[in-house]
Amino acid sequence: MQQSSQNTKLRQNGVSLIETLVFIVVVSIALGAVVKVFSAAVENSVDPVVRTRALELAQAQLDEILSRKFDENTPSGGVPACNTSAGVPCAGIVADGDYDDVGDFNGYSNTSHPNHTISVIVVEAGDELSTTIGNANARRITVTVTVPGSSAIQLSAYKVNF
Repeated sequence: MQQSSQNTKLRQNGVSLIETLVFIVVVSIALGAVVKVFSAAVENSVDPVVRTRALELAQAQLDEILSRKFDENTPSGGVPACNTSAGVPCAGIVADGDYDDVGDFNGYSNTSHPNHTISVIVVEAGDELSTTIGNANARRITVTVTVPGSSAIQLSAYKVNF
């Protein structure tokens, strides 16, 4: 009886070749999955930086446009506003290329920033703000910055004739 229990103990020591191969296969599959996840994380780690840069460019462009006067016929200082009883009629959204008023930026496009394209659309939008303001007395400026392989960043603001 003692001899058979010793043989059982001897046979149970160590790991078989099949168990070793199964262990190696399982560990290699797990390592492959971890490396794949880590690789994807490294590739996408720059996305927030690119999107932040796009947002900064959009905000800078929008600020530049909002610093301009409302219309080509708006006098310096804005008083009297065009389309008022004391002022002259507004010229409307006319892009004449001198970029001294909001309407000049309609259709503007800038590709000078690497990997970013800036485009601007200006539309009459007084009716979007109020029924009493009049459509020609407010303009919505929409700045879009596109980044390859990512969704576009879009900012909008209103410039009102007052």
